[in-house]
Amino acid sequence: MRLIDTYGRVHRDLRVSITDRCNLRCTYCMPPDFSAWLPGDHLLSVDEMLTVISIAVENGIRSIRLTGGEPLVRPDVVDIVTRINALPEPPRITLTTNGLRLVELAGPLAAAGLERVNISLDTLDPERFSRLTFRDRFVEVIAGIEAAQRAGLHPVKVNTVLMRGINDDEAVPLLRHAIAHGWSLRFIEQMPLDPHGSWERSEMVTAAEIHEVLGQHFTLTPLPGRGSAPAEEFTVDGGPATVGIIASVSEPFCAACDRLRLTADGQLRNCLFARDETDVRATLRDGSLSPDQRREAIAALFATSVLAKLPGHGINDPSFIRPDRPMSAIGG
Repeated sequence: MRLIDTYGRVHRDLRVSITDRCNLRCTYCMPPDFSAWLPGDHLLSVDEMLTVISIAVENGIRSIRLTGGEPLVRPDVVDIVTRINALPEPPRITLTTNGLRLVELAGPLAAAGLERVNISLDTLDPERFSRLTFRDRFVEVIAGIEAAQRAGLHPVKVNTVLMRGINDDEAVPLLRHAIAHGWSLRFIEQMPLDPHGSWERSEMVTAAEIHEVLGQHFTLTPLPGRGSAPAEEFTVDGGPATVGIIASVSEPFCAACDRLRLTADGQLRNCLFARDETDVRATLRDGSLSPDQRREAIAALFATSVLAKLPGHGINDPSFIRPDRPMSAIGG
C-alpha cells in the first residue's frame, strides 16, 4: 500500500522524534528553565518505535529522519539506527541534531547505517551562541560538525534560523564560513512553534530578505529538480558550493509535501502544524490484539492520518491556530 492523500501527494518520509529532551535551550524552541518533559511511561519503547517504523516502510516510507528534542541524548541512539537499518527493506536514515555528541557518536552512527546529519547552528560567535542557547558549548558543536565530516556523513547540512536584531547580521559570514569549511548551509524561516507563543510574522526574517542580502555578495543560481525537498537550493558563484533557503512561512511548499511525523509519545502527525494527532501508542499497547491485528490496525491509522491531511499548513490564513505542542515536543 502507498500512503496517498486526497490531493495526490505520496508520502515517503517519516520524521521520528525519539525524545523530547535536549541539552540546549535555544530561545525559539524551549524556555531556559523548561522541565515539562513527557512522562516516561508515555514514551515509546525502542521495540514499539521499530514496530511503527517497520509498518511505515511496508507502506511506502523510504526515508526516516530521527529527531528530538535532541536525539543524541538517548543512550541507545546507535542501536536504534542499527535496528532500522536491519529492516528487510531498510529506508534511508538521517538525523537532525545540535551536534554536541557527534564527536563520540558520528563514527558509530555512520557504521550503524546513518547516511547524513542536519546540524543546527545559528551563529559563529561563541558569546552569542551562549545567549541563544543558554549553554556555553559552541566549541563542541564545531567539533561535532568536523566529526560528522570525518565520518563520511556527507553532505553535512548546517541549519540556521535568522532572527531579526539577533543574528540576522550573520547571513553572509555564515555562508562564507560554510563554503570555506565544506558545509551545506540552509537558512530556515522562523516558524510559529516557539514555547512562549510570541512569534510575530512582522519580526520574521523572510526568505526574500535572505536572498536579497546574499545576492549583494554572491551570485545565486537556482538548482532545478527540487521535488519535495523543503529547501530551494542555489549554486553560489557558479558552484560547486550551494546554499538552501527554506521558506516555510512566506513561500510554503505544502503542495509537494511527502512527510509524516511520529512524536516520542507515539502520536502520528500529518503536518508539522497539525492541530489533530492520531494515537498510535494506544494501539501498540492494546493487549486484546494479536501481533498481526496490531500491525493491521497501525497500518490503517497511517492511512487514516494521511487521508485527513489538509492541502496546506494554513499559517497565512487569518484563522490559523498554532499547534499546542512546541517544536521540541513535535520533532523537526
